[in-house]
Order: sequence, then C-alpha cells, then structure tokens
Amino acid sequence: MANGDRNTFFKAWQLMHRLPNPKAKAKVEQLNRLRESPSQGKRERPAPPALPSGRMAIVWGTIVLSSLGLAANLFRLQVLESPNLIAKARAQQTMALRLFVPRRPIVDRQGNVLAIDRPTYTLYAHPKLFQKTKPEIAQTLAPILERSPQQLIKQFNEKNSGVQVSVALREDVADRIGRLRLNGLELIQQYSRLYPQTEVAADVIGYVDTNHRGQAGVEYSQEKFLERTIRQIRISRSADGQLLPEHLPPGFLHFDDLQLQLTIDVRLQRTARLALKQQMQKFKAKRGAVIVMDARDGSLLALVSEPSYDPNKYYKYNLSLFKNWALADLYEPGSTFKPLNVAIALENRAVKPTSVFNDPGGISVGGWQIGNAQGKRHGSLTIPEILQYSSNVGMVQVMQRVKPAVFYDWLERLGLGKKVAIDLPFEAQGRIKDKKEFTSSAIEPATAAFGQGLSLTPIQLATLHASLANGGKIVTPHVVRGLFNSQGQMYWQPNIPAPRQVFSQSTSQKVLEMMEEVVLKGTGKPSQIPGFRVAGKTGTAQKASPNGGYLSNAKITSFVGILPVNGYQRYVVLAVVDEPKDGPQGTAFGSTVAAPIVKTLMETLINIEQIPPANPQELQVSDKERE
Repeated sequence: MANGDRNTFFKAWQLMHRLPNPKAKAKVEQLNRLRESPSQGKRERPAPPALPSGRMAIVWGTIVLSSLGLAANLFRLQVLESPNLIAKARAQQTMALRLFVPRRPIVDRQGNVLAIDRPTYTLYAHPKLFQKTKPEIAQTLAPILERSPQQLIKQFNEKNSGVQVSVALREDVADRIGRLRLNGLELIQQYSRLYPQTEVAADVIGYVDTNHRGQAGVEYSQEKFLERTIRQIRISRSADGQLLPEHLPPGFLHFDDLQLQLTIDVRLQRTARLALKQQMQKFKAKRGAVIVMDARDGSLLALVSEPSYDPNKYYKYNLSLFKNWALADLYEPGSTFKPLNVAIALENRAVKPTSVFNDPGGISVGGWQIGNAQGKRHGSLTIPEILQYSSNVGMVQVMQRVKPAVFYDWLERLGLGKKVAIDLPFEAQGRIKDKKEFTSSAIEPATAAFGQGLSLTPIQLATLHASLANGGKIVTPHVVRGLFNSQGQMYWQPNIPAPRQVFSQSTSQKVLEMMEEVVLKGTGKPSQIPGFRVAGKTGTAQKASPNGGYLSNAKITSFVGILPVNGYQRYVVLAVVDEPKDGPQGTAFGSTVAAPIVKTLMETLINIEQIPPANPQELQVSDKERE
C-alpha cells in the first residue's frame, strides 16, 4: 500500500472510531499507568480535585448550622413542648367515659321497692327503609306493643324517617322486637325511673324528670343520697380503638348496693289512700290527707294526699299535685286543736280536770258573738265534757283563765308560726298573729281557744298531738330511715333532732284520757274499736276566705286518733278532708267524714303492729280514777 493510501486509511480509521489524536492518546496511556501500582498490581482512583477554600467554608457552615437547628428543635420538643406532646399522645391512646350510674333504689320499711332505675327503650321507625309493606309491619308489631295496627300505620305515614313509635318499652318487649329483625326499626336504650307502686306512695316519693333529676318528694329532698357519684373514667385503648382490659381502672364496673329505706309502710299507705278516696267520693270532697305517725320518734308510717298522681306518667298531671298539701298548705284546725289548749291551761294550773263551766250556747267576746256548732247548749260542763261535746263556748271560758301573753308564748313554744322541719320539700310555715295584735284584742285568744284564727299544716297538727301521746315531747316528723346495703347493714342514718319537752308527762296523760272519753261518750264514737282503748278528737272548722273572714259554704272536717291509750308505743292517726258536701249520705262533720277513715287505719295498724287488746280492767277505768 502506498504511503498516501496508508495515511488516508489511518485518518479514515480515526474518524470511524473517533480516536483522539496521538498526543491525547499518549496522555491517556500515562494516566492508566499511574492508576496501576507495580508493587500491588491494583488500580488506584485519582484523587478528587481540591475544592476552593470558599466552597469548603460554605459546606462546613451548612453542616454546623443544621446540627444546631436540629439540637434546638430537639430541645423544643423534648423540654419545652414535652407536656403538651405527652398530653396529645395520651389523648390519642385513651378515651374518656362518663358512665350512666343508676340512682339508688327507694324501699319502704319492709324492703318493698318504691322506686328503682331500669333500662328502657324507645322504638323509632324509618318507613323509607321498610322491606315489607307498612300494614304488614304494623300487623306484626301491634300485639307486641299492645296497640292497634291502624294506630301504627297512622304513625308510619307521618314521615319517612325518625317516627317515634313508642317510649319506655320494657327490656323483654324490646327483645321481642329485636328478634323480628325488621329493617327500618330502631331501638334506643336509655334508663328510666320505675315506680312499681304507682300512685300509692307518690306523695312521699315524688318523681324524676327527663334529666333524671328529682322534682318532688324524697327524690328531690334526698337527691344527694340517691345519686351515686362517679368521676369521669379514662381508659387506654389500642391503635384500632379497642379497649385494653389490662388498663381498666380498679372498680371500673363496681357500684354500691345501697338503697334508701323509708319509714313508710306501703301496706298502711295503700289502706290510707283507699279509705280516703272512698270518703271523698261519698261526700264529694275537694281533697284530703291522712297521716300515721309513731309518737315516740316522729317516724311516719303513712303520708297520703289525695288527689294524687302516677309518678311514672307525671307529665300528664297538673303541677299542683306535686306538692303534698299535708305539709305544703295551711288550714285552720278547729276543734282538733282544743286538746292542746286544754294541756296549756292545765300546765299553767289555770284549771283542773274537775273545773266546771256553764255553756249557754253562746258567749260575747269583745263585741263578737261566739256560739257552738248548730247552736247547741250544753249547760254545766267539766273539762273532759267540753272536749266530749266539742264546746266552743266552754273552751273560750277555759282559755280566758290564761293570760293572753302567756297563751301566746305557749303557742310559740309549741312551734306555731314555724316549720316542723320534715325531711320532705315544700313545707309551709304556720301562721299566727303577732303578739301585740293577739294580746290587745280579746277576740284573738277567744277564737284561738277553739282552733280558729291560727293556721298550720296537717303534719304539724299530727306532730303536736304526738306530744300528748308520748309524754309531752315535740318530735321531728320524718320519712327517711337511712341508707342500707343489700345485707341490711346501715351505711348512713339521718341526724334527727332530739325530742323537746313541752308538757309534763302528767298533763299529757290527763289530756290523753280526756280524749279517750271523746271516743267513748262524745263526738268520736265512730272511731271506737272493741277491745282497744282509743283516744281522739273531732274537728269541723270554717274555711278561711282568701279575701278575709270565712266562707259560708265551705268547711274542713278532721279527726285525730291515738292508739293505744294504755300502751307505751302509741300511734297518731290524722285524717283531714277539705270541703266535703252535705247530702243524701249525711251531714259532713269530723265524726261522719274523717273518723271512719281513722278507724280503718287503726284497725290496720293493730294487725300490722300486732297491738294487743286492753285487758278488761283497763277498759273499765272510772272517771274518778282518771281525775
């Protein structure tokens, strides 16, 4: 090959393989030799070119600043914001529960349940989700709900969703509905207060509203003892929201078994309400009240007010029924107050049981004419006979022997014008005139002598008569016995004030025996119980007018009985009937309207308390021995 051709071929070969020029090729070979060490037989990488000093400073500055920033952020997270971050973490890992805690049950003195919480259900219907026709579903539900299919269909047609079909369904009823597995029906569980005795003890128990708060009776006055207190509970949970059993707090599901026990006996309560209702219907009366009290300590075995209400359906009744008028309203007691005035006169030695007074049927006091019921004249009367015949004229003369200021001080000492401090709400405070008015007007002490011109509550009158039955002591009426557990052990007991002596035992016994004469020979005969010594006093009082004076066509009849006269454990039974009407059934007096109620209650007491009859010698006590 010619030299020219060779040169041409070499250039062409260089162009095809894009080889560098010979000088560049030599440079490459030199670098390759430097990479390989003759002693190790290995290739070495060339050292990276050195960075300029400015760039190096920037790199190191960036690294230092980043480290400082990271340290500062760690300090902020670990120290400054640590409490907040821990709280957030705990909030994510725990949940707060405020459990529904049922109110404590209320039971009577025998353990009969008067009020208890129970789970109930509200049934909602969503007709748009029904997979069956409305008539078919109505036909299925009707027998369970004890409703007609037509009523249910009418409800279903109200709207497409959220129809409230029934409320307060029992658990067994809800279970039956749930087992039907019908689409479009929804059961919402809640708790409601159940009153198994319905209206029997409503005047004492009261009721709770939709917020489970007591609004009347014991439910209101004893709220702090009926509510179980529990703090909000925080429970740990897993990442998927499941509760962690090992992290549940101690006592998580433990509630106390305490129940509030009352002094009320539901058997007496039921008997009292039935007897009162019968007499009210017979005489077409406006309202009535019955009280049964243990005279020794003031505990109430029965406290009935009529008309009443069913606390399970309190929303259907007038608000006025929720205040027990036996302790919330005042009235003028009339002749049932006379035994207390006799005790005042005897205690002040103004009279003796044998003192005699003339009753001509009327007497003038301060220009006012005072007469007996139906204008009767009784002639000469002893103190016991004044009570037997309920002589207004005789009582005025008795109390005229007591100085007005002394009389007034005794009325205050008995607690008139004050509350008796019963453990039930809405008690009214009695009323008497101020001392100056009472002592400066002759008519005021005269009307007070036969129980007019002063006002008190039925519960206060029963309390005052308890002082005649227990040896002269004023006790505090109450219905709460205490908190007891399921084994009957007492957890808490109310602090009842000690009895306060007002009359001597001798005076109270004398008056009690005079009241026995009222039952044996006087106006209280309808309350006699063969074989038992019963004391009592009738009352037929004019009813005060809101505009002053007295109503001509309205009266309040009452009777208070004490049983047994010869026993240590005595009971006071009071019946008050407001505005009974005279009619074919007879004339409305304390003896005809109220006394039969008291007799029925005393007969029931004899059976319940196993009160023994008096022996023949006790039944034949003479008037001379009583003196």
